[in-house]
Amino acid sequence: MRVNENDLSGVQLGLDTFGDITIDAEGTVLTPAQTIRNVVDQAVLADEVGLSFFGVGEHHRPEFAVSSPEIVLAAAAARTRRIHLGTAVTVLSSDDPVRVFERFATLDAVSNGRAEVVLGRGSFIESFPLFGYDLHDYEVLFEEKLELFSRLRDERPVTWQGTTRAPLVDADVHPKTESGRLPAWIGVGGSPESVVRAARHGYGLMLAVIGGPAARFRPFADLYRRSLDQLGRPALPIGMHSPGHVADTDEQAWDEAYDGFQAMHDTIGRERGWPPFSRLAFQREVGPEGAAYVGSPETVARKIADAVRTLGVDRFNLKFATGTVSHDKLMRSIELYGTEVVPRVREMLSS
Repeated sequence: MRVNENDLSGVQLGLDTFGDITIDAEGTVLTPAQTIRNVVDQAVLADEVGLSFFGVGEHHRPEFAVSSPEIVLAAAAARTRRIHLGTAVTVLSSDDPVRVFERFATLDAVSNGRAEVVLGRGSFIESFPLFGYDLHDYEVLFEEKLELFSRLRDERPVTWQGTTRAPLVDADVHPKTESGRLPAWIGVGGSPESVVRAARHGYGLMLAVIGGPAARFRPFADLYRRSLDQLGRPALPIGMHSPGHVADTDEQAWDEAYDGFQAMHDTIGRERGWPPFSRLAFQREVGPEGAAYVGSPETVARKIADAVRTLGVDRFNLKFATGTVSHDKLMRSIELYGTEVVPRVREMLSS
């Protein structure tokens, strides 16, 4: 994977989804089961149009259908050939590192080496009480479990002791990956401590750029590269994840995406004290200084190319599903992204 920020030609372009519960073409809300089947179809199309990565998020609340992304990814692995498959993100803090490694090593086998894991602390907290964890342990849970997972990635017997789970003594975990090293990233929302942690443990850095301009995250990219250098580690990849939607024209993309963006923002906003979403706020986010990549292929490609140049990232993941946008529109967005946006981005970056 490209890790030279001055060589932009090899940037990977992928997709992320949280499995948002959507509507059909007539406006009827789909069942979670149908939404999950649609996510698998979306991954298949992403593979067919030549995208590099397809990520599925983990949530435990009614707006999202996917609580077990590895199973969805395994279904996608059986129907795809080239695309890499991973999470967006796996909430390691409320999971068991041994089981996470076992599941992804299994996915790696099913997919012939195409599995990746993106680990995070979780911006949603539903999984903590659901699985019996105390939110007061939010920081120590992630730090300890990340340390254990990092040792498991060496694929050798592990002896480990912490405060958040039972110790391990010369424990050997199976299956192993065929490559001997599971590709792994840490998802970061804007904490310098998380950036340094990713460098210290030797993980790729995935920046969640979900508000404001990409340039706001340049200090984090610089900090990560500087930390790797100071730690004597080789260069590792940096990616970014941002919401978006592609349609034939800007106006069509805005109209198709707005209701979904508004519904999701206001649902979460009621819990977190955000003001109601408005069309003005939406237009600000889809503009040059916003974090939403919504528009025609030309508009989205130009904005992606600018972000890649600004941050020097190795991968750009478009979170292509937000709220209730219907499956047929999401499929069209994926098609345009792969067949029109990606070639434009590569042309812009090569020049």
